[in-house]
Amino acid sequence: MLLSCSELSVHYARRKALNRLTLSIKPGEIRALIGPNGSGKSTALQALAGLIVPQEGSAAIDGTPVNTMPRRQLAKKLAFLPQQPTAPDEMTVAQLVRQGRFAHVGLLRSYSQRDEDAIQWALDSTGLSDLANRSLKELSGGERQRAWISAAIAQEAQILLLDEPTSFLDIGYQIEILNLVHQLSRDRGVSIVMAIHDLNQAMSICDQISLLSKGELMFDGAPRALAESGLIEEVFRVKGRFVEIAHDAPPHFDVELAHRNAHHAF
Repeated sequence: MLLSCSELSVHYARRKALNRLTLSIKPGEIRALIGPNGSGKSTALQALAGLIVPQEGSAAIDGTPVNTMPRRQLAKKLAFLPQQPTAPDEMTVAQLVRQGRFAHVGLLRSYSQRDEDAIQWALDSTGLSDLANRSLKELSGGERQRAWISAAIAQEAQILLLDEPTSFLDIGYQIEILNLVHQLSRDRGVSIVMAIHDLNQAMSICDQISLLSKGELMFDGAPRALAESGLIEEVFRVKGRFVEIAHDAPPHFDVELAHRNAHHAF
């Protein structure tokens, strides 16, 4: 299942949030969208998910424009987790995750054993089985984020779009989520596109990286090629360098904080 967009442009009033974006995401590929705040990452994800009608161009799955697909049909193929999803505070974790199966069961049909297995797998994969009966208002920010990720993967779509999936998570859960993303890609062939701020996390897990700046695609390619391009310093306006941590590991970016006379990884 191939996700793509061609010459995609999105305008907000007079501001062009995306300018002729063209991407092609292969089955099983993990792709990061990186860039400064306001660069168009979230807009690109929403356009790929069919939530924004572009002024120019289109997004498509296997050649079919996403804006022409019935929502239930699209939900079977693509799951989207926005940056700040909302649900009633009284809803339990299990109820939220069960919503991820709505595209498969419909409104009047009962849940099959396959649906129940998918729900339990999603809870187990995100470490939420013991919290299944907790209401969302009882959860920490990190637990709530994991609940939304659990609902997204319960959908069992072959394309998963994630907007800042590691936000609000401590480092341990960040690693767990990134490992889960890797597992979905490698074991289940899920295509994953995620907007992410942590450059080194993107470099370590992604097959391809797309660098955006002010709605323009500045780079689209492999992590190592990005490391050699010099664009990180230019786009983010930082001084730093890529260093080799291990022979078979991706380059790691250290940024120099001149006012502290120190280095800090991000």
